[in-house]
Amino acid sequence: MNLRKIKTIHFTGIKGVGMTALALGVQDLGKNVSGSDTEEIFPTNAILKQRQIKVKSGFSARNIPKNCDLLIYTGAHNGQANPEVVSALSRGIPVLAHSQALGLFSSGFKTLAVAGVGGKSTTSAILATILDSAGLKPCFCVGAGDVPCLKTPGRMVRKSAYFVAEADEYVTDPQLNLTPRFHYLSPFVSIITNIEYDHPDVYQNLEAIFDSFRTFIKPVPPDGLVVVNFDNSHVRQFIKTIDKPIATYGFSPQADWQIVKAHVADKKQFLQLKYKNIVWPELIINLPGNYNALNSVAAVAAAHHLGVSPDKIILGLKRFTGVKRRFEFIATVKGVSLYDDYAHHPTEIQAVLSAAKNWFPGKRLITIFQSHTYSRTKALLSDFARSFELADEVIINDIFPSAREKDNLGLIGPIFSQEVKKYHSRVHYCPGEPETMNCLKKIVAKNDVIFTLGAGNNWLWYKQIIKLLKTR
Repeated sequence: MNLRKIKTIHFTGIKGVGMTALALGVQDLGKNVSGSDTEEIFPTNAILKQRQIKVKSGFSARNIPKNCDLLIYTGAHNGQANPEVVSALSRGIPVLAHSQALGLFSSGFKTLAVAGVGGKSTTSAILATILDSAGLKPCFCVGAGDVPCLKTPGRMVRKSAYFVAEADEYVTDPQLNLTPRFHYLSPFVSIITNIEYDHPDVYQNLEAIFDSFRTFIKPVPPDGLVVVNFDNSHVRQFIKTIDKPIATYGFSPQADWQIVKAHVADKKQFLQLKYKNIVWPELIINLPGNYNALNSVAAVAAAHHLGVSPDKIILGLKRFTGVKRRFEFIATVKGVSLYDDYAHHPTEIQAVLSAAKNWFPGKRLITIFQSHTYSRTKALLSDFARSFELADEVIINDIFPSAREKDNLGLIGPIFSQEVKKYHSRVHYCPGEPETMNCLKKIVAKNDVIFTLGAGNNWLWYKQIIKLLKTR
């Protein structure tokens, strides 16, 4: 497919974070971009409006421009069975899944692909920021609503040498294309932040996930690199089975890139890093938590492999301020602070709460959690139940179903809540927004920190939470 000849591209399901990032990059290349999606509010609504990309509500053949040269779709809305995809195919319009399109648009660059359960969006954004601060003008597609310090989650530059891509291990189209999305990428550098058992609807066990990650790193050339988190036990197990140039990072003394010390002061994290027995100048990051220290060092290792100097790497880290829906500060009202995080896997929840305890010493943590997908919740139920140990108050919402799931597998909100209660004394089952607000009225106190957590829609309740805090 000759991308230069393609002038008009339609995105079916454009509001998805990965789709929006790609659409913005495509717009940078001078293409005409249109899109369609549900009326639901997404984290990407603001950036799409800012870039004047019109999004039609619902899915219909009428939404496709008459002069459309390419349609890109996501598996989230019935995939190839979506009426827009069906219409495009019948009209002879080329059709690509998002993962296929990302592979195509990144194919002319040295691709730096970031994968893993937890940390891939932040690590991708940090790496893109470092390369941008070094003057390398990278292309990038980050699966987040926004990367404020870069003013966009997606960008493409024709003459760039590098393309930073968030690499997703989920399948392309659950109904008709079970190819894992990141298999369409051809990475020069692969970063693996963590390997955990996830997506039980498509992966039977951990070994199946290992197989998928082995395929992901297969294209890495001899002069490329696989950067891995040595602190993750599954990653340590995984790297014994591969034959690629590897750089490890972590707090472990056995890591190539070792975090020797880390401490927090004035809402900043200060890191002492050692590589090949040389201690680097102090690194300063504007993010909490050991997991973000690890994400930062993963990006450092990748940038170093590309020849970026330590001083430019340090400047890039200082510049980075985070991404949307990752430990995102929303507001402080009458002494109560509200934050939001996308954490939707037990290890991610534990990491966020640990970071919050360190970031806000002496303050009570109230978590409002909405689990995402019945299959994930059921498969990891025991781990979820234990993951809220560091929270002082836990509000459990009803499970947010995926459009691809038709069966709740016998698991409903009250059952999930009862499991959490086995390990936590202060658990409140609140099905939706009204019940959550009523509960908050009773339990919130001055100096508390509230976190909305999960991959559902409870992050949209922030206006009601702020209103409640103002009137309490």
